[in-house]
Amino acid sequence: MRALIVEDEPKAAAFLQRGLEENGFSTTHASRGDEGLTLAQTEAFDIIILDVGLPVLNGFGLLAALRETGREVPVLCLTARDSVGDRVKGLELGADDYLVKPFSFAELLARVRKLVRRRSTTVVTRLTVADLELDLPRMRATRDGQRLDLSPKEFQLLSLLAQRQGEVVSRSTIANEVWDMNFESDTNVVEVAIRRLRKKIDDDFPSKLLHTVRGVGYVIDPHRP
Repeated sequence: MRALIVEDEPKAAAFLQRGLEENGFSTTHASRGDEGLTLAQTEAFDIIILDVGLPVLNGFGLLAALRETGREVPVLCLTARDSVGDRVKGLELGADDYLVKPFSFAELLARVRKLVRRRSTTVVTRLTVADLELDLPRMRATRDGQRLDLSPKEFQLLSLLAQRQGEVVSRSTIANEVWDMNFESDTNVVEVAIRRLRKKIDDDFPSKLLHTVRGVGYVIDPHRP
């Protein structure tokens, strides 16, 4: 499970990271609202823990911008503001829960797990990686608004990598999940498919999304050089 922590107070951020990682989460931290928004729009997270009082772009502004783009990742707001008006504002902007500081970590963890469980029961219909968008029910992919002409297997392969964006996916996993076959070292079906997919999703665009990790596998990551 991946958690994005957007918190400008270093001790609070370190406390949250340590606690969540001890409970099985991988965490990413942003100390400014604009940095958090960029991460939330370009990477896949299972939960966002969002401080409201942030520099450059406050938590409410981040939340509003995130929901305007249709991203439905659960958001738990953390704030010292305990007025009813602030709590209502956060919920109306699209927060899934609201916790007032100071808080117990046990309560935060229980709320985070509840939100993650609730999300896992919903059907994901759209995946986004930077300017790449996948409409899963319609098996349709676009990049920067341009329709990509993908075969069913290429779409399946791209969906697998997009669902695990930032995570290196091995050739054996790809062979098993896309072609339903055990990987054989003398089979180059994965390499051929990756080459065709790369040509379609990256060749005509300045920023590259699909990367090879030599000897390991492949990863969709908009932040890799």
